[in-house]
Amino acid sequence: MIEKEAIDPSERPLIAAVFHNRLKMGMRLQSDPTAVYGVRAFAGNVSKQDIMRKSSYNTYRIKGLPPGPIGNPSSAAIEAVLNPAPADYLYFVAKKNGNHHFSTTLEEHNQAVNRYLKSSSKSAPPTSGKTAGYANDYPSITGRR
Repeated sequence: MIEKEAIDPSERPLIAAVFHNRLKMGMRLQSDPTAVYGVRAFAGNVSKQDIMRKSSYNTYRIKGLPPGPIGNPSSAAIEAVLNPAPADYLYFVAKKNGNHHFSTTLEEHNQAVNRYLKSSSKSAPPTSGKTAGYANDYPSITGRR
């Protein structure tokens, strides 16, 4: 999952820290690439249909880790899993420049989602961080719904 999420290799340990922290708290990992695994190639965009898809790999629907890898991880991704960054982050959102904004609180995460993903649509109403018709225990860590 880290291999698929991290475009900038320097962010691998931070993404690993998010996943480690969420696992420790019993939170779903909500990794976008897992929502499309086995269906289509991950290109950064995940639909509500993807998130709702029943799959033992879809970390929006399952708790914990999927039953196996969703790709061929590099040695750097494995290193990041074994040595995550010392950070308290629980969320991250793509900034559309190859990097991510990392957050420790849901409030900060929702602000980052609005800033990086929803700012291009000036007529869009403010968001609560929820997708209409979809309820889960935690919001998307990437904000790419």
